[in-house]
Amino acid sequence: MMSKATTRQRYIGVIAPYDFALDREIWKWAPKRVTLMLTRTSHLGLPSTVAMAEGISSEYALRSRTQALLTAEPDVVLYLCTSGSFVRGADAERQMREVMIDAGAREAVTTSGSLVTAAHALGVRRLAVATPYIDTVTDKLRDFLGESGLEVVGDSRLGRDERIWQIETKMIRRLVRAADRPDADAVFISCTNLRTYGLIRELEAELGKPVLTANQVSVWNALRVAGITQPNLEQRLFLDTRSPDQHLSDDHTPTTALVPMPSERTLVAAVPENLTFDATHPHVAGCGGHRVEATHHGGEHGARHEAEVRVE
Repeated sequence: MMSKATTRQRYIGVIAPYDFALDREIWKWAPKRVTLMLTRTSHLGLPSTVAMAEGISSEYALRSRTQALLTAEPDVVLYLCTSGSFVRGADAERQMREVMIDAGAREAVTTSGSLVTAAHALGVRRLAVATPYIDTVTDKLRDFLGESGLEVVGDSRLGRDERIWQIETKMIRRLVRAADRPDADAVFISCTNLRTYGLIRELEAELGKPVLTANQVSVWNALRVAGITQPNLEQRLFLDTRSPDQHLSDDHTPTTALVPMPSERTLVAAVPENLTFDATHPHVAGCGGHRVEATHHGGEHGARHEAEVRVE
């Protein structure tokens, strides 16, 4: 029987920009027992420019909106805006989290900080970036990533400064394909107002690398910091990282290995006939109802292969 501690409802407080329009989308990354409590920054009536990003991430906005979420005692407060959390640089992003904690949040994460955490968790060092922004905003993102130790090897940008939530998925696909480079370890789709949930698996299969999105990394990191088990999603960020007991330090770097050490793994012998491989993740297979990471020795039919088994 599951304990009350395991089954109790958990809460994530979410601070969104006043123009955020994808409430239903972010729920798709949330486990059933998790409630997302949204509040919005004050309306500024500005287009999506550097001035808007600075206005919705002021210390007053962070303090007042964090305090508006505290009654239900959320496990973590998430600042859900990419541009608002990268516009002043990496040091300022850390200061934003400090302000939110000082205002009463148990834990605090931001979208841009979550991207850096996710990149480190996946071993990503070189990013291709797809944004809907105008040039001045995209340039601020590139600056932030460089300060955070991530190299931007390519980008594409739409030049939009309003109604970003109305951009069609076919345009997002083209934007991602234009941004990708062969030497990119992953592609990041910026802006929490872009609808991306239904595109991730498709693009990862096509490009052969992780595709990270603003809302995805935000909810993933909020769950991780709160110690909540991640949902079972077929997206590389969730497939390739460990459960929330994986600890990353305040500078977003892992303090333990991201995959089990050899002593933590169970080695079994498996013949090829018993393994069913996923074409999009050739190192992952199914074996006897378990999820398997297989290391092959030799290629002849019938040869014994060694496999590392992770039961999911």
